This record gives sequence, C-alpha cells and structure tokens, in this order.
Amino acid sequence: MIVLKTNKELILMREAGKIAARALELAGKAVEPGVTTQEINNIVHKFIISQGAAPSFLNYNGFPASCCISLNNEVIHGIPSSNRKVRSGDIVSIDVGAYINGFHGDNAWTFPCGDILPEYSSLLNATRDSLFEAIKIAKPGNRIGDIGNTVEGYIKSRGYSVVRDFVGHGVGTQLHEEPSVPNFGREGHGARLSLGMTIAIEPMVNLGTGDVKVLEDNWTTVTADGKFSAHFEHTVAITPEGAVILTDPK
Repeated sequence: MIVLKTNKELILMREAGKIAARALELAGKAVEPGVTTQEINNIVHKFIISQGAAPSFLNYNGFPASCCISLNNEVIHGIPSSNRKVRSGDIVSIDVGAYINGFHGDNAWTFPCGDILPEYSSLLNATRDSLFEAIKIAKPGNRIGDIGNTVEGYIKSRGYSVVRDFVGHGVGTQLHEEPSVPNFGREGHGARLSLGMTIAIEPMVNLGTGDVKVLEDNWTTVTADGKFSAHFEHTVAITPEGAVILTDPK
C-alpha cells in the first residue's frame, strides 16, 4: 500500500531529510586519501545522534553500521571498516539515512577521492544528472514508469548500464515503503504519482554490465565485471509544484 503524507507529515520528513543530507555532506568532506571507511561512518553516526535523530541503517535487518560506504566496483551496501582506507583515484559511494519524529530521510552520493580518471568523472556526472532529470518529471499525474524510463534512457544514451536487481522505493515511517521505483521502465506505466507521495529516486549506474553480485558478507554488492559503479539518491515529495527534494542540506 502506498502511504500518502499530509502537509504536517511532510514537514517532519523534511527535518529527517535535512539531517540525513547534512550527515552525507559531512561524510563527503571527509573523503580524502588515507581516511578509513569506519572513520567516515563515525562522523555520520556522531552527527545524526547530535541532532536528536537515529541512523536509519544501524541494525536495519542486521546491518552493522550507520551508513553504507561502497568503493569503486561496489555498487551499494558496503560495510565500513577500520581496515579499509580510501585511496586517491577511488570513487566513494555513501548512503545515509536519518530517523526522527517517526520519519526517515534517505540519500546517497558518490564522491571522488583526489584526482580520478576522466571516465570515472563522466560516470559520476551522468549518474547525478540522470537523478535530476528523473526528479524533473516526478510530477502529479505522471507514473513510476516515467521515472525509470527517464533514468534508463539518459544512462543508455551515454553508454552505461543501470542496475536492475536493486531499485528505489517509498520512504516514510518505514525506511522502505511502497512503491518500488526502478531505474528502468515503460513510459506511461506503473503507479500514478499522487500528491503526498514520498519516494527515494536512486540511480545505480555501472560503467560496464548492469549485472551485480552480493559478496559473502551478504551485504556488499559489486559489479559482475569488476568495473566501477556510481550511486546518487534523493528523497522527494510529490507536490502541486512537482517534486520537492526533502534531502536538501539547506
């Protein structure tokens, strides 16, 4: 069931989204050669707690950290570790959620560490831009399929692949709600976007094949061919003016 939010509930979701966004912003600033992924996780955890919120991901289905940190060919769900250092040339995908006043905010971004190869910069740019192209068409009356069709069309035209095994989702009192929001789909198909709907749009884009596999830790998801992957995500609300980004740090 898709749960539509009232204006009062959207205000509460905006607070959760802002905390998640600011935590992600701090995490991005910490990305530099030599930092461990656990150190970045600690920054995220400390900030979210300082705001009176709780990390959405910590202990979610057993996940052992406050954010997901995925490097290079890792698509999503990387587990932070004190033994893992970020190196110059890496790309670092960080996924952060915050829970406060009964609602979640969920967002992700892929950050370059130092100077990265031009092909990786292009991957990051295309993935980020596909997110904002999808947000533009997330208007009342359009459909979930329009979002996926927009992302996939944009990405395919640039020679990349979208991940099909994992998708975006509704967000609210639960971190993952209906509807599913794939990064592929048919224009004019799927659930209709309605006022008060809150969804996480999150393109996951691979340099090579869209196929992925989950490692033995049962979390870390990597590209099947070992090529790099990027991940960008915003939680948005469907309003009369179109999609409003709830995970804006400002």
